[in-house]
Amino acid sequence: MIGLSLRQLEVFDAVATLGSVRRAAETLHLTQPAVSMALAELERQLGNTLFDRERGRLHLNAQGAEQLPLAREILERLHDMLRRHPDTQGALHGTLRVGASNTVGNYLVGELLGPIVAQHPMVSLHLTVDNTRTITRQLLEHHLDVACVEGPVHHAQLETFRWRSDALVVCAAPSHPLAQRRRLHPTDFAGVHWILRERGSATRSLTEQALTALPPGRILLELGQIEAIKQAVIAGLGVACLPQAATQDAADTGRLKILPTPFLSLDRQLSLVLHKSRYRGSLIDAFMNSLEGSPHG
Repeated sequence: MIGLSLRQLEVFDAVATLGSVRRAAETLHLTQPAVSMALAELERQLGNTLFDRERGRLHLNAQGAEQLPLAREILERLHDMLRRHPDTQGALHGTLRVGASNTVGNYLVGELLGPIVAQHPMVSLHLTVDNTRTITRQLLEHHLDVACVEGPVHHAQLETFRWRSDALVVCAAPSHPLAQRRRLHPTDFAGVHWILRERGSATRSLTEQALTALPPGRILLELGQIEAIKQAVIAGLGVACLPQAATQDAADTGRLKILPTPFLSLDRQLSLVLHKSRYRGSLIDAFMNSLEGSPHG
């Protein structure tokens, strides 16, 4: 006889999400002993431990990572069943964990989350913003339900969907010598001081690809935030390759000059990413459908 309970699966999901028994107990309004007992009983019935214990935190092990999508699918299918109850009037509830790479999370968050907020105001959204490599890892580890990144994602366990196109631009301070020229050639960039994003960033990867078409320059700074790079460029420290959405305000006010570089390939694709083993319940479907109708979808 199957002895698994929905409470055990809820505990498993909460501990996997939050990383500790204490936080899971607070979220589920249970005592810590009750959470520990439910988790221990689930592990006993499955015949495997689901977590590695390290310094007071619980990390999914290989067995846990395999079982978590199945547990979440059971819970979400139950929630989908309950949403069909006449009293709910079809309103979506629940929490959706969205990951976004820095450009999307800092400059396009309104386009990314605005449609689902407008269509399903009862859905709670948790947004995590980091570079593409980190967001991809969190999606693989089931810490996120869906992600939107600007870099290419090639992983057997992940599935990507086109969202919208985007572009980088090369920019400099208005006082920079390159900004004084009406027309630029690749040779003009010889010896230029570049300010780049950190490694692991999709912006960094595309910038490095573009720089192969230019004479060698010097990497003056590597910074982890687009805004920090923009301020360094405005201060005249060097030239950078940044998302157009991040530079438009400074360019409009004359603090930054976007350089004409038709000889560089700077277009890129923003993608939505899902874990292939992740059940696409009502919340994920609603999020994906909300973006299909956006102007750039």
